Amino acid sequence: MYETSGKLKWIGEVQSFASGFTKREFVLTTAADKYPQDLKFEIVKDKCALLDPFEVGQDVAVSFDIRGNEYNGKYFVNLSCWRIQGSEGASVAPVRRVAPGSAPADPEPSPEDLRGGWGPDDEPPF
Repeated sequence: MYETSGKLKWIGEVQSFASGFTKREFVLTTAADKYPQDLKFEIVKDKCALLDPFEVGQDVAVSFDIRGNEYNGKYFVNLSCWRIQGSEGASVAPVRRVAPGSAPADPEPSPEDLRGGWGPDDEPPF
């Protein structure tokens, strides 16, 4: 899990492929280094809606994973975003529709909740 923050420079449209796979890309300009960097991220499948509330020029924080693969002897790296937060720090999640008369679903747990009190020096139970 990695995190970075910066200003949204570009937000692409949702791309759909014949296999049913969907993805959406965006570019974030970071200012943490001496020279600003433009980093391209992608969001896949049902998480494409995470970008809907955001606009170009907005300050955001991005949580992401690094994905690598090989294709025809060439190697590629993707920055796969799984959470994006506005500058106020509140996580923006896609709108969940609830049927009338039913209770809303529990919110998605944060990575800290999933760790269950494990610290960086703890050993896994296996």
